[in-house]
Amino acid sequence: MKFRSPVLALSLALASMCAWSQTPPAAGAPAPEKQEDRLPKQELTGQILYQFLLAEIAAQRGQFGLSAGAYLDLAKSTRDPRVVRRAAEIAFHARQYDAALEATRLWLSLEPASQQAKQMEATLLLANGRIDELAGNLARDLAAEAPNIGDALIRMMRAFARYPDKPAVQRLFDQLTEPYPALPEARLIRAQVAAAAGNPDRARSETDQALALRPNWELAALFKAELLPKGAAQLDFLKTWLDAHPDAQQARLAYARGLVAEKNYEAARVEFRRLLAANPDIPDILYAVGVLSLQVNDAAEAERQLKRFVEIGRGDLNPARFYLGQIADQDKRPDEALRWYDQVTAGEHAMPAMVRATQVLLRQNKFDEARARLVAARANAPDDMRLVVAEAQLLRDAGRHEEAFAFLAKMLEVQPDQPDILYETALAAEKLGKLDEMERHLRRLIALKPESPQGYNALGYSLADRNLRLDEAAQLIDKALSLTPDDPFILDSKGWVLFRQGKSAAALEALQAAFAKRPDPEIAAHIGEVLWVLGRSEEALAIWREAAKAHPTNEALGATIKRFAR
Repeated sequence: MKFRSPVLALSLALASMCAWSQTPPAAGAPAPEKQEDRLPKQELTGQILYQFLLAEIAAQRGQFGLSAGAYLDLAKSTRDPRVVRRAAEIAFHARQYDAALEATRLWLSLEPASQQAKQMEATLLLANGRIDELAGNLARDLAAEAPNIGDALIRMMRAFARYPDKPAVQRLFDQLTEPYPALPEARLIRAQVAAAAGNPDRARSETDQALALRPNWELAALFKAELLPKGAAQLDFLKTWLDAHPDAQQARLAYARGLVAEKNYEAARVEFRRLLAANPDIPDILYAVGVLSLQVNDAAEAERQLKRFVEIGRGDLNPARFYLGQIADQDKRPDEALRWYDQVTAGEHAMPAMVRATQVLLRQNKFDEARARLVAARANAPDDMRLVVAEAQLLRDAGRHEEAFAFLAKMLEVQPDQPDILYETALAAEKLGKLDEMERHLRRLIALKPESPQGYNALGYSLADRNLRLDEAAQLIDKALSLTPDDPFILDSKGWVLFRQGKSAAALEALQAAFAKRPDPEIAAHIGEVLWVLGRSEEALAIWREAAKAHPTNEALGATIKRFAR
């Protein structure tokens, strides 16, 4: 059965939290009384058995109103705590909250120390809006917690955190904390319930008062940071607070993550390194330093930290293995790259790892082995179009354009309207100079996916690159750009069609914007060509040299340099 009510939501939350009053017995104290010693001496009569069966069978059939009434009568007559507890629970599920409260109070009279009974009573009082009464009960529990009232308040607030009526929770804790204005925990709790109830100004004011009372309190500092706008304001506060409290690990972690969110990777790496110095074997921090080192092109440190992360062996190791494969691949250690790629067995990196492994094999002149891997994978997952695309790309990279076209044409016979296959077939047709075939497939792709930029951009660029129907090419590229304005490759296409139209200055602006987003070698080739035509040959040579250094095997870049820089 599924019960959907705010009261049940709170009950589940309370049951999942530790009780707010669980002081362990003192050393040497007598053992607590056993439950059987507290039970009433009650004979099991036929009437009692009948009422019990009636109540249970009704509950099993979902007749909770009938069950609740029968159980409540049985609870009053037997005064057995087990029966009383069941009566309270059934009445609660039947949403007979007055009966549930009556049963709960009978339960408390029999077991005054029962935390579960206290939690049930709190649930029902809050649900019925009897906040003054609930506050009075909880205030007595708090007073008994002296001198640990602050900790007890925090436990109490956590128990109510999932209750959906946030204004009611705020009213409750405003009353509970009123006697403790000089207690930082009271101020922070007021801030937290105010924020949950949609009162950010009150939340900020109370948090500031909590920090004024305890300036080094990391929990309050973190909460204040949450209340600030993400970005500069949040980072400035955390940095200032950390300057005064440099050993606060959680605040530094929040600061480092904020820097990552702002793409300030080098500064983030500095902070994660500080965390790593204090916590040398925490996997998440090792992984963060490794990935951030990749972002700032420090492959040596990235490899060192990611290998340590894998050695520890906790968490998802697949992403780290993938990045280690990339590092080894870029460092021209193909066998090691293959070992890492082959260990990526699951998750979002599994397919890229397989594709990169085939590229490594191809560079080792092991085309047959590379293709055999993809064929085997496709046999196990025949509906995964990514494997079809990967095999077509492998054939194309090996210069086997006829085979690629034939393979894709065969795939297209089975799925004539599969967008990925249409696109790859168009690319293969272009390589063979079959421009009519290319255009036919791209037009079909546009018809099938009119809101996708892929077909518009591919057709527009192909026309522009051949200096054909430039006005139409520009329209197609503009359509692609309207769908994805910040895509660097579409911006590259825009720059290229402008160049073909003789608008070199505008072309250069678009191409440089594309290159700033993605320093791709083919975009660099285009920028260099435009610069050359503009008479800025030294700048052209400089960008080509830089791109060739990073991408020495790129065919398009190499061909462009050969045409101009003889």
